[in-house]
Amino acid sequence: MEFADVAAFGVFLACWLAYQPLLKLVGRARGGVINTDMTAIRLAWMRNMAVRENRFMDGQLLGHVLNSASFFASSNLILIAAAAGALFGGEATFRSVSALEVIRTSSRVLFEFQLALVLITLARGLLDFIWAIRQMNYCIAAVGAAPVNATPEQSAAFGAAAAKLLNPALSSFNSGVRGYYFALSAGAWLFGPAAFACATVGAVILLFARQRRSPAARAIAEMRRMLEADQVSPSP
Repeated sequence: MEFADVAAFGVFLACWLAYQPLLKLVGRARGGVINTDMTAIRLAWMRNMAVRENRFMDGQLLGHVLNSASFFASSNLILIAAAAGALFGGEATFRSVSALEVIRTSSRVLFEFQLALVLITLARGLLDFIWAIRQMNYCIAAVGAAPVNATPEQSAAFGAAAAKLLNPALSSFNSGVRGYYFALSAGAWLFGPAAFACATVGAVILLFARQRRSPAARAIAEMRRMLEADQVSPSP
């Protein structure tokens, strides 16, 4: 493995491992990050759920998210099978890929390492989706267990506890989706170390831009401000 490949791999590893902690740090320091703002919106959702008499809509919404996570997990499993098939294809796969002009791989060992990295990023995403599915099943049980004849204080406390369960579940779902970005970046290594590094940095820039500068980010930040203002406004 040449120095350029090692350097590009180091860039990928640093971005992959540091992205989520750095995003949380930026969210705490500056705000205006989708993942951070959504925690407040989900808290408001669970508090409203706890005081509703009919929670059918809440169960339907959680079921929709659960189906989305299951779909992504199934798709991820198919991609893992495809990557594993190519990885364990042996010499025949390496010869076929090496015949392509756009592929930049110097040896079979490097080629297998490149495929293994794609496989690892996809597998990490699959584990996140599986954990998200399990946690969302717990959330559905929490909605069903919400007290019926509770005081406002009890309902608020139960809603806050339910939000502490829902937020990690959807954070795991987000991590699984983010894995696709880094899997595509890892796949770019097949086109050379320069393409690998550029794809990694580009994926991080795209993710941060969508978290802070996208229309969705601005709308979610505005909704969070409205919810927080409503909570602190004095009652008539």
